[in-house]
Amino acid sequence: MIYNLLIGGAAGQGMETIASVLVKLLKRKGFDAFTLQDYMSRVRGGHNFFQIRFGNEEINSHSDKIDGIIALNSDTISLHIDNLNESGFIIVDEEIEYNDDRVIRLPLKTIAKKIGNPRVFGNVALGAIMNLFKLDLKFVEELLNETFSPEIAKQNLLAFEEGYKLTHSKFPIEVKSEDNSILINGNEAIALGALAAGCKFYSAYPMTPSTSIMNYLSSKIKQAEIVVEQAEDEIAAINMAIGASYAGARAMTGSSGGGFALMVEALGLSSMLEVPLVVAEIQRPGPTTGFPTRTEQSDLKFVINCSQGEFPRMVIALKNPEDSFYQTIRAFNLADKYQIPVILLGDQYLADCQRTIKPFDFNSVKNERYLSDDEYLDGREYKRYEITKTGISPRIIPGGISHNSVMVDSDEHDEYGHITESASVRVQMNDKRLRKMELLKKELIEPEFIGKDDFDTLLIGWGSLYSPIKEAIKLLNKDGRTKYSALIFGDVWPFPENSIKENSKKAKKLINIEQNATGQLASLIRENTSIEFNSSILKYDGRPISAEEIYNKLKEVK
Repeated sequence: MIYNLLIGGAAGQGMETIASVLVKLLKRKGFDAFTLQDYMSRVRGGHNFFQIRFGNEEINSHSDKIDGIIALNSDTISLHIDNLNESGFIIVDEEIEYNDDRVIRLPLKTIAKKIGNPRVFGNVALGAIMNLFKLDLKFVEELLNETFSPEIAKQNLLAFEEGYKLTHSKFPIEVKSEDNSILINGNEAIALGALAAGCKFYSAYPMTPSTSIMNYLSSKIKQAEIVVEQAEDEIAAINMAIGASYAGARAMTGSSGGGFALMVEALGLSSMLEVPLVVAEIQRPGPTTGFPTRTEQSDLKFVINCSQGEFPRMVIALKNPEDSFYQTIRAFNLADKYQIPVILLGDQYLADCQRTIKPFDFNSVKNERYLSDDEYLDGREYKRYEITKTGISPRIIPGGISHNSVMVDSDEHDEYGHITESASVRVQMNDKRLRKMELLKKELIEPEFIGKDDFDTLLIGWGSLYSPIKEAIKLLNKDGRTKYSALIFGDVWPFPENSIKENSKKAKKLINIEQNATGQLASLIRENTSIEFNSSILKYDGRPISAEEIYNKLKEVK
């Protein structure tokens, strides 16, 4: 059994606090949960909402179907009532009048005033919600004491208790016996992955939706012994990270598309210096400012191709919080091994959506440093850019081995790092750098296959579309004679060709699903494999695509 609740109102009405308390409470009771946050780029007014989907089954994504609404204003009702199930409910304050049998008008503000704090009216509504689902108030006091000061916590507890008396059980749901999960979003998982990988320097300029990576890391400065620097701009941020990496620290920077655009020249510097670097690019709709708080997958070809000149890089599209954690660790190891920039490609949907998952396995984490030592040099003079069969040159940290200097240069250079104008040396060094890609291709992870081998239609997606496509496959295969499967790409550059070539031969129909206007992954596949798609499902209005949307659109495809 899975239910979907929506809390909506204007910015400044306390929705984030209400939603945070409710989802943490549901998590402690052992439910699986998934939250979707939809907010406007403003501090006050407008319309924001949270969806909290919870139940005793696995939940992969958000849903358009709503079972209950907590409406902090009348606009919330009019904007979302069309998605409310016939058996659903709407909880509102008694001051709000709306002609619908599903509306439950309660004295939320009146009770809050009697308690002595008008701001607790949202938790009066949460108390009513708890009784509607026949859930006791266990863990409420504990959670409120963790969230608020003692006096405010006491008032909020009273609000819960009073609200609980206002309703009767209507949607009983079985509670799981124990809670062994964590509640996390994609950006927090990236930050945790960076810490697990041994990141010791993070620099960035705040830009939604990437900022929460920096916020999380800055909250762990003392515990993790990490330096977090808020730079004056994105150009400074990436150059700081490159400098920290040159000095021997594992370093990372992050931004969204507009900020990443400013980082492009320095991305080339990282490759020319052959300094490891991890960059998180958390997408939002563009161009320029675009939709600052919305989601899109429109930077794929940009991050793969952005360059002045030709240089090796890797791009990993993150699928969900678990993937974000482990792929961030992998990114640091690959950047270190190949001495290249590795770009983690996320988006606002992945960044802000919370979900309950199993705790990360820190025992499986392997931090691999690829540094040379005295034994490797064996008395030879150190060449920072020594030409090798793999293209990977020996790397030492400045001051790490006595009597050896680490000379680097942004100009073309010879094996020692000295500037050169030689045509032959230019060709040798450029070929050396690009040879890394051939070895890197052997470490690629093929796209994840979802479904059964005897499919008729194969769906193709990438990154955060993993979750809605996975849920859509379940819906599609329960309905009709057509059998569906999917390939979801994580590694996108260098491009992994084997699985798409093999599975496309079996498919009667090949359909790509992307959150951009031009089908960028389909174009990338066509460029690298000559594979053509039968049709596309593209969404680029800034809102995430749901499993139901995918289901309905596929039913229209002929």
